[in-house]
Amino acid sequence: MTQPSSTPMTLGVIVGNRGFFPDHLARSGRMDIVAALTAKGIRPIILDESDSKFGAVETRQEAARCADLFKKHREQLDGIVVTLPNFGDERAIAETIRMANLGVPILMQATPDTPSRMTIRDRRDSFCGKMSACNNLAQYGIPYSLTTLHTEALDSDIFRADLDWFLAVCRVAKGLKKLRIGAIGARPAAFNTVRYSEKILESAGISVETLDLSEVLGRIGRLKDDDGKVVERLRGIRQYVSTNSIPDAALVKMAKLGTVIDTWMHDTEVNISAIQCWTSLEEYFGVVPCTVMSMMSDQGLSSACEVDVAGVIGMHALQLASQTPSALLDWNNNYADDPDKAVCFHCSNLPKHFFREFRMDFQEIIAGTVGKENTFGTVVGRVKSGPMSFARFSTNDREGKISGYVGEGAFTEDSLETFGGAGVVRIPQLQKLLRFICERGFEHHFAANFSTVASAVYEAATRYLHWDIYWHKP
Repeated sequence: MTQPSSTPMTLGVIVGNRGFFPDHLARSGRMDIVAALTAKGIRPIILDESDSKFGAVETRQEAARCADLFKKHREQLDGIVVTLPNFGDERAIAETIRMANLGVPILMQATPDTPSRMTIRDRRDSFCGKMSACNNLAQYGIPYSLTTLHTEALDSDIFRADLDWFLAVCRVAKGLKKLRIGAIGARPAAFNTVRYSEKILESAGISVETLDLSEVLGRIGRLKDDDGKVVERLRGIRQYVSTNSIPDAALVKMAKLGTVIDTWMHDTEVNISAIQCWTSLEEYFGVVPCTVMSMMSDQGLSSACEVDVAGVIGMHALQLASQTPSALLDWNNNYADDPDKAVCFHCSNLPKHFFREFRMDFQEIIAGTVGKENTFGTVVGRVKSGPMSFARFSTNDREGKISGYVGEGAFTEDSLETFGGAGVVRIPQLQKLLRFICERGFEHHFAANFSTVASAVYEAATRYLHWDIYWHKP
């Protein structure tokens, strides 16, 4: 199994221009936006100076030309940046986007004026032009995103940070629109909390491909211990985590399970997965799937337990935004008497990216039911400290929509004596969040990621996917 490659991103660029403002600003503005994007390894799709006046967009004919260029690169374009080096023609900008009809995120940028250069030759008026351009997009029903400051220089640190944020928005919006999720096994009977609607997900462009556990076990039964893929997977497991005191027979079973899941996901073009665990695999196969799932999540192929399909969407959204692994955790315990802290826990399949130290062990809870010998394969340890983002999405069946919440906090260094994969998290106004979760009937699972990307996930989910999302802020 290999981690999905991080391909360079491609953005369409519209350079606004308006005839009675200084034309030379459109020419320099085009050069500046190309330099800003290429410096970050972004491929710009932009009109050449021979295609329109200074490669900008002002007339309807130029708008049509730019739209045709965008349509030729429809499959590659992740988003659009509108740059206003002067006031810009708001109609041409809106017409370009309407005619291209790409449905991708749009970032509106305006270049600031310089007080010492406010003569008729150099005055930009982009400050004002941005409002007119946004007004027209709103009239056309086209969603768009804004930079942190109303005007930002293209070579400034704040624009570079906004560009990083916008790229994350683009990854989330694009990655969730055509997502395919593998649901492996049936929802455990005791977990009504992870119910979801496939039809609501499908209406959002998210498909669920199912695989029964009987098929998984049947395919495992056909694999020989010395099968090349099994041997390779076994080597990968031993390289990934310490397996001291774990029976070889259990490790071989994990390798076969990983091989079957990997092959099925590849053949069905599934991106991420949610897997039944409690307690069928332990009783009838003799291992837990945690290590296999941990390895997938660590490689960017998010995997959630208890067939929590909605939960793995949150994992994937955070992973798309941050480009680092996500985990699924429980809001599990209070931490002493601090109202802003909680113990977050799973038993566990957390990716190794989350741990300060970890090892393979047996599942202490299930072992009491099916026996220790049938529960090897958990990945346990203490979660490291650092900033974290969290997310939870759910299908709201009563209202026929996807809803959820996002926010940020931090994993701490607070002491904790427990088993599984666990850490202490501090979230400002945590009690307000917990009340929201309980009042709205959200699940006890949530996705976590070592990052600060709640804003990007919220922007993509609300503005471009039109989901009903609460952003928990201090």
